[in-house]
Amino acid sequence: MASANRTRVRRAEPVAAPLRKQVIELLRDAIASMEFEPGQRLVERDLCERFDVSRTVIREALRHLEAEGLVDLVPNHGPVVSLITAEDARYIYEARETLEGVIARLCAERATAPLKKRMWNALNRLEVAYGRTGLTEQLRAKDEIYRLISLGAGNPVLASMLRIIHVRVQVLRGLSLAAPGRQAKSLAELTALVQAIDDGDADAAQKLAVEHVRSAGAVALASFEEREAEPAAEAAAGNGH
Repeated sequence: MASANRTRVRRAEPVAAPLRKQVIELLRDAIASMEFEPGQRLVERDLCERFDVSRTVIREALRHLEAEGLVDLVPNHGPVVSLITAEDARYIYEARETLEGVIARLCAERATAPLKKRMWNALNRLEVAYGRTGLTEQLRAKDEIYRLISLGAGNPVLASMLRIIHVRVQVLRGLSLAAPGRQAKSLAELTALVQAIDDGDADAAQKLAVEHVRSAGAVALASFEEREAEPAAEAAAGNGH
């Protein structure tokens, strides 16, 4: 069984990109897909074996993820996956809603025809990902659409701010996409948004981006609060016996 699990683990490829960057992305994906759950301890030795890299690379990657808010370095305990409360999640979605609305508006005003074509292609890839792949690939396909919209806005400061927000929201996005019916609704929302950008309708683009984030946030927060309530419900049931 252990050997079967190990064959599914993605390892860093020495020739593809700097090892540290690869490990950061692989760890981020594992956290976003809930393979490493909030509060779980990240053991350096296990991570070295998993990704076939040195402890130095692992430590550098963990420090980077700490700066992104995905990992906490706990004294006398080591690195753990950061815990996000329902209150944290609400704040994150409020910030994302504001930033994505402004970025979508700017993109509608500034995006070039070739970039708009790339957005439609990315949207087609997202549709395929929703039908055929797992959560990690689906999140990456969505990330590409967000990346292109940020690129079209032509404001690197806003794009950098949004990247930080997206890193924090990855786990919550996974919860929203897992909700029944959310994938189809998300695809419809993003299709309308890309159409508004293609039409150059800045007001509609901003409105649709805000509505998309608000809709995703409502689903993610409901799922998140439900998960938070489960331990309390189990404890109450245990006390009842």
